[in-house]
Amino acid sequence: MTLEEFSAGEQKTERMDKVGDALEEVLSKALSQRTITVGVYEAAKLLNVDPDNVVLCLLAADEDDDRDVALQIHFTLIQAFCCENDIDILRVSNPGRLAELLLLETEAGPAASEGAEQPPDLHCVLVTNPHSSQWKDPALSQLICFCRESRYMDQWVPVINLPER
Repeated sequence: MTLEEFSAGEQKTERMDKVGDALEEVLSKALSQRTITVGVYEAAKLLNVDPDNVVLCLLAADEDDDRDVALQIHFTLIQAFCCENDIDILRVSNPGRLAELLLLETEAGPAASEGAEQPPDLHCVLVTNPHSSQWKDPALSQLICFCRESRYMDQWVPVINLPER
């Protein structure tokens, strides 16, 4: 490996870490503003009713999920719909970390300790546009730019790995 290749790889890793950090920030804000939809079925309903208000689609799957044919069909349909409606898409390769980010509030609740409820489907997460402009949010702007740059390189659904904490 040459020094140039090493440097390019290091820059790519640093860039991916920044994108992961930006995604964490966007998810945190979306949770607090209640502009997030979780679950394949719930996402499909929202996309059917109000696709113009969706600014980001996350598809989360691990290696086991990659073998789930039904889930992959859902992903393909959601990706096609998002592409047709100019909705940016990211694939998250570590759904466990995504679950940590999205379920921190619910884990402390009494229902979680009783185990009465089935865990929510985190395979698809939509972030909708809050009433304020998306361009006022630098983290969301960074994600949108990353998605666009990825499309220019023919990577229509870029895969990111959320940083562990």
